[in-house]
Amino acid sequence: MFLFSILLLPKPIVATVGSVISAAKTLVWGPGLEADIVLPARFFYIQAVDNSGKNLTTSPGEKTFEVKMVSPTEQFTRIWIQVLDRRDGSFLVRYRTYATYTDLHIHVLLKAKHVAKSPYILQGRVYHEGCDCPQPSGSVWEKCMRCPESFAQISRDLSLYSSVDPDQNAQEIPKRFGQRQSLCHYTIKENKVYVKTFGEHVGFRIFMDAILLSLTRKVRLPDVEFFVNLGDWPLEKRKATDKLHPIFSWCGSNNTSDIVMPTYDLTESVLESMGRVSLDMMSVQANTGPPWPEKNATAFWRGRDSRQERLQLVKLSRAHPDFIDAAFTNFFFFKHDESLYGPLVKHVSFFDFFKYKYQINIDGTVAAYRLPYLLAGDSVVLKQDSSYYEHFYNELRPWEHYIPIKANLGDLLEKIKWSRDHDDEARKIALAGQQFARSHLMGDSIFCYYYKLFKEYSRLQITEPKVREGMEFVEQPKDDLFPCSCDRTMVRDLSTFPLYQGSLEQVLNS
Repeated sequence: MFLFSILLLPKPIVATVGSVISAAKTLVWGPGLEADIVLPARFFYIQAVDNSGKNLTTSPGEKTFEVKMVSPTEQFTRIWIQVLDRRDGSFLVRYRTYATYTDLHIHVLLKAKHVAKSPYILQGRVYHEGCDCPQPSGSVWEKCMRCPESFAQISRDLSLYSSVDPDQNAQEIPKRFGQRQSLCHYTIKENKVYVKTFGEHVGFRIFMDAILLSLTRKVRLPDVEFFVNLGDWPLEKRKATDKLHPIFSWCGSNNTSDIVMPTYDLTESVLESMGRVSLDMMSVQANTGPPWPEKNATAFWRGRDSRQERLQLVKLSRAHPDFIDAAFTNFFFFKHDESLYGPLVKHVSFFDFFKYKYQINIDGTVAAYRLPYLLAGDSVVLKQDSSYYEHFYNELRPWEHYIPIKANLGDLLEKIKWSRDHDDEARKIALAGQQFARSHLMGDSIFCYYYKLFKEYSRLQITEPKVREGMEFVEQPKDDLFPCSCDRTMVRDLSTFPLYQGSLEQVLNS
């Protein structure tokens, strides 16, 4: 389904230790080399290749490559650039532009020498995240973004509905859920966002507002009207044979029929990358801890007491400290048991989790939203069987991307022992999980998922979406310091942009 799948491609030829990097043979690719792919933080990759054409698989040093960006029409460019060493011979370059530039030149340098096809010229306008300049054609935007044809979870969720009636839902859903739950009723009309809230705790609306505003700055959305659940638990518990109400939620379960979106946590990490968040899918890739042989062969977990099984985990850790290091950093749900499962331990930086080979992923109130970041690290995930799921769980395969453990943790010790006894196999699972996260959970994939979801849902509507009574207009944030003028009159020939599509296969076969 997705363009990039490392597992189906031949194993690359790797370089030996001490190899000399070739500026000409080193590979550079990714969406951040295309002007039409607008993301909060753009990114591309560098794969170091030696003079014999072999890929480096260990870090040549975090300062090996230098990246500079200039625009011939501007004396100064306000762009924040980070070159992140992934310590496997490749680098992730991310940058955030704070203004719109024309014909941006990206220089990738190795000891002041241009690398691969550097300089890369992003022709035309390179719009920044705050620029309200949507691509009028959704199909053009999808092609530019290299969105997959479909997402299995979207197809599965929407298959329960032969049609949806916005008029009927506008009457019935608030009556059914609006008194006891926290909901947002959204309408996208003429690419403008309108909302009405229901319930007492609606603070999480900020995450949904933010992704809708960001998406409508990038592409013209179809007119669509829908309800978003702002709570943890999915809401629609009726059987498929009964009348279902379509509710969009950040988490799904085997016992409910909610339409699942990427979690608010993952969504915010995309929107605020190189902004107010420090943990995101890119920063993790540069902070994966020591090499595999140097990691602590103990299963690690930190968190709060939001589920009974977490209490069991801490109890197991005390009985088997040589196998498990698990402790609470906060008590909230089981305060009366703090004397049994405490004392609390100090907060541990998420990046320090990867000092350990084995990461335990166990549900909280619902699915544990840390799983994308755990997969992106350089440790193997032991994932609890669960009835809860995020938007990507159905793409994961046990024993391929993670090691499954029973819901009651009854086989956790057994699985840790297996991992220790089968170190090479555990390492392969860790790498497969890491590649899954790199290929499926980056910012471009998250934007594609949201767009596809709204597009496919809009096609089910049998009455016209409306701006309902009581809805407020959600304004785009103003950018008085760096305003942009929008020029989307020219549709570019996509065949002139070969840098992104298919380039991973070149990297792996080098």
